Amino acid sequence: MRNVGFNVVDAIRAAREAKGRFESFHDFLKKVPTQVANKRTVESLVKAGAFDSLGHTRRALVEIHEGAVEAAVKEKRAEENGDVGFDFDSLFEDHEKDAAPSPVPDRPEWAKRDKLAFEREMLGLYVSDHPLAGLEATLAKHASTSITDLMSSDATQDGDVATIAGLVTSVQHRVARQSGNQYGMIQVEDFSGEITVMFMGKAYQEFAPALQGDSIVVVRGRVSLRDDGMNLHAYSVFEPEVGQGDESGPVMISLPDVRATTETIQALGDVLIRHRGGTEVRLKLTKGRTARVFELPYPVAVSADFYGELKSLLGPNCLA
Repeated sequence: MRNVGFNVVDAIRAAREAKGRFESFHDFLKKVPTQVANKRTVESLVKAGAFDSLGHTRRALVEIHEGAVEAAVKEKRAEENGDVGFDFDSLFEDHEKDAAPSPVPDRPEWAKRDKLAFEREMLGLYVSDHPLAGLEATLAKHASTSITDLMSSDATQDGDVATIAGLVTSVQHRVARQSGNQYGMIQVEDFSGEITVMFMGKAYQEFAPALQGDSIVVVRGRVSLRDDGMNLHAYSVFEPEVGQGDESGPVMISLPDVRATTETIQALGDVLIRHRGGTEVRLKLTKGRTARVFELPYPVAVSADFYGELKSLLGPNCLA
């Protein structure tokens, strides 16, 4: 964990075993040794959610942690040195202040996006939630594969075209040393993994303004396999309409008329039956510029697995 080493963890554990559970944020600062009562360490613990069970928001604790740590350290050093001072009036005044530490203010929590960004910064992963939670089906509708499936599949070949959907966790704009051309490099994370996406040449010129950290994107690109791993060379990127993650309205499946064989329609029916739910499904059969739409008799529960099965059966562009 950032700014929290093994020695700090051991010291916190030893303090709890010797002095009992931490009843409050100020009680924590009182019981732990000076090496733990460090502003950077305490701030990192707050942002990672270490004090969530004590009843205060992370935002409130970050606001007051500096003053609280200073007061706690001052008291610890005075106890260690046996300092009682010579001004009895100020002694009693200081003691009175120490006995009643400033209360933690009542503050609303950070927005989910900021809270999770701090978790990732401190821990390298999300703990309390995920920025994409609730968007599984929405993103699966756009993606042709998950990142882990793309990167781990033996069938993935250099030059394959794939579409992924996820969260941009980092953005870098660079200049090539030899050519002097600008290019971009982003990290995209979905529920399964993370991949580097390169924006070069015309793709960078067109989409550079759209490369923003913490944005949710759909990226279509070409797989590049090298000795040091796999990345994606982007053809395009856009931000999908995610709303609140709710899938409303019927699912529209598009299929060329010539592919609507008895075998395919039966297989489609099996998929719909396996995912029974309350959302209507319609099938659009296309022939040239004309189309016919049929309402299918099997409503479904929309999910990432459902979209995945549809795409495996009918192709990545089957969702209208």
